[in-house]
Amino acid sequence: MSHRTRLSLYDTTLRDGQQTQGVQFSTDEKRTIAEALDKLGVDYIEGGWPGANPTDSAFFDSAPQTRARMTAFGMTKRAGMSAENDDVLAAVLNAGTKSVCIVGKTHDFHVKTALGISLEENTDNIARSVAHLVKQDREALFDAEHFFDGYKANPDYALQAIRAAYDAGARWIVLCDTNGGTLPADVGRITADVIAAGIPGDRLGIHTHDDTDNAVACSLAAVDAGARQIQGTLNGLGERCGNANLTTLIPILMLKEPYASRFEIGVSKEGLQRLTQTSRMLDEILNRVPMKQAAFVGSSAFAHKAGLHASAILKDPSTYEHIDPALVGNARIIPMSNQAGQSNLRRRLASAGLTLEKGDPALAAILEEVKAREAEGYSYDTAQASFELLARTVMGRMPELFEVKRYRVTVERRKNKYDQMVSLSEAVVVVKVDGEKRLSVSESMDETGNDRGPVNALSKALAKDLGQYSAMLEDMRLVDFKVRITQGGTEAVTRVIIDSEDGQGRRWSTVGVSANIVDASFEALLDAIRWKLIRDMAALNETVTWPSGPRQ
Repeated sequence: MSHRTRLSLYDTTLRDGQQTQGVQFSTDEKRTIAEALDKLGVDYIEGGWPGANPTDSAFFDSAPQTRARMTAFGMTKRAGMSAENDDVLAAVLNAGTKSVCIVGKTHDFHVKTALGISLEENTDNIARSVAHLVKQDREALFDAEHFFDGYKANPDYALQAIRAAYDAGARWIVLCDTNGGTLPADVGRITADVIAAGIPGDRLGIHTHDDTDNAVACSLAAVDAGARQIQGTLNGLGERCGNANLTTLIPILMLKEPYASRFEIGVSKEGLQRLTQTSRMLDEILNRVPMKQAAFVGSSAFAHKAGLHASAILKDPSTYEHIDPALVGNARIIPMSNQAGQSNLRRRLASAGLTLEKGDPALAAILEEVKAREAEGYSYDTAQASFELLARTVMGRMPELFEVKRYRVTVERRKNKYDQMVSLSEAVVVVKVDGEKRLSVSESMDETGNDRGPVNALSKALAKDLGQYSAMLEDMRLVDFKVRITQGGTEAVTRVIIDSEDGQGRRWSTVGVSANIVDASFEALLDAIRWKLIRDMAALNETVTWPSGPRQ
């Protein structure tokens, strides 16, 4: 029988997360995210502010059925009118959710300056608003805006404000660090003070922002002090520096002590294993590259570059990993660089299905090739797919897929039908595949009339006619393109890193180096395509043609 205390998880990605600069979810995207959050196992999903904008209103009109409590967000009634006649509060209630979260002022400075009303009137507004929600048979949550700043300035009034909500029947009083400037020690101390003042911890929530990079730590400090609800967002979305990151908090609560043995949350082991996938799904919706260094879910979270680390990992992964990456749906990576030793190399090769015994001469040959190429400007630290292809070539295990005979890219500036100057790239690629030469031409203009550049034109031309392989490339797309000049002056060398992904959820990186940026890009592009074809053919158990032996 479990004696762990239940913690409630409240997700506000769809409301507070949408306040991130550059983020604007469509109604369909909000539904997709809500369904993913429900599968993850959060307790509350804050869908938005009905009536504030058409997207949020449309979402509540057709919100998905979820196990999690769908919650509408709004504010306390306005001064000078009753809760029953406030149309803004009515719009929140009309969303029809079982739970309603309303925000109100608890900092005397904001009451006097922003609202321009007396402290007593503000407290009355809070009490009457919450009482109205309860009378409508709704679970009421009160977001105590600027609570920590308010408590530090006037603790008596801050407590009076949240007491008004609590006495009126609010299920949760959520202490908000709205400006994100309160540090963990103060969050813990003030939360404990609130409990000591008579509001039970199992009625308290915590809502923190990340302006000092402490939102997760502040949330945990509140839990340590007795709060039993945590509010946050996927990937830490939120205005300014973001909110407490649930993709960090969830595995901490489930896997790290003392939290794992003291508390339980609604996320199952299966839900935890979907965490990395859910995190990357959100980045895909936002069309942004996932943060590699993100805790638990980042692609570098379990990357081991140093040879000493990799050697120990081979013996026991716990030597340099605080958890098994599979628990959160992530994977271990052994990057390759000129710092790598044979332990790194063997581990990395094994993950690619290439097994070499310790002491095999091919290991030294691959390491020498890596070091020689990195001296020329290549970097295999992140370009794992290019490293695998290099190793296959040295080992004589690189399949003969197709051969590029020549390519050409032209860029021109011309006027469009609106008499505007626009650029257009055209790529011509000649390949030999299946024993015959094929010529493909493609332009960089997309269906909306925007120019996507010469690399896009090359990518489309190359994939257009590769015979038996073209169908395998239909779900592949380029998601990031990074350029770095590795040497200055007239002998500058350009390094290009391309990140690709496909419909199977795989993401891989390739590198190209040349004095010419287009040539470097084409090299990285070729690697990206070849890596995908090799992996797809291996998955299908396709027969491939191999060279006769190792490269001399």
